[in-house]
Amino acid sequence: MNSTSNNINRIEKIIDVAKSIQPDVEIVEHHNQYTFVLNNSEQLILFLKEMKTNSDTNFDMLTDITAIDWLDKRTYRFEIVYFLYSNMYKQRIRIKVPVTHERYYFPTATIVYESANWYERETYDMYGIIFEGHPDLRRFYMPEDFFEKETGKQLHALRKDFPVMGIPDSLPLPPYPEKYGEEVEW
Repeated sequence: MNSTSNNINRIEKIIDVAKSIQPDVEIVEHHNQYTFVLNNSEQLILFLKEMKTNSDTNFDMLTDITAIDWLDKRTYRFEIVYFLYSNMYKQRIRIKVPVTHERYYFPTATIVYESANWYERETYDMYGIIFEGHPDLRRFYMPEDFFEKETGKQLHALRKDFPVMGIPDSLPLPPYPEKYGEEVEW
């Protein structure tokens, strides 16, 4: 059996496992990379556990979590994306889950993958997605007091409605004397 047929058999096994958890899972293939789109965030943790522990899948490593802000382009605003890797089979998959409700809450994946801790904090900081049950959900890059002055609303820098040029005077910037023609010592 050659590696191409092995890979096809592996993909078929992964698809079978995915469909056993969520029969209506949407499967998208692009350049031999597979994305599983779950329509139900309530099945996410079960889906991740099965992908990690099932011997046919063995996705033992979570390599990243991020979000996509679809602002006015889809019926939902955000989509959470999980990137999984199998060290045994040297294979990657993505799992996408739309955030379909107005309050941006999502179950934490830290109970399945410890590495989710950092990735969920980053996603929370940049997009404002709240991961329920996270052991230490706080800002990752931005200061805790990064709020809009007029409304007191938290700001999240990777949201599509965040001003491209930033918020004037929201963060102190380092001095840059070269702007004013002053000599700079390096």
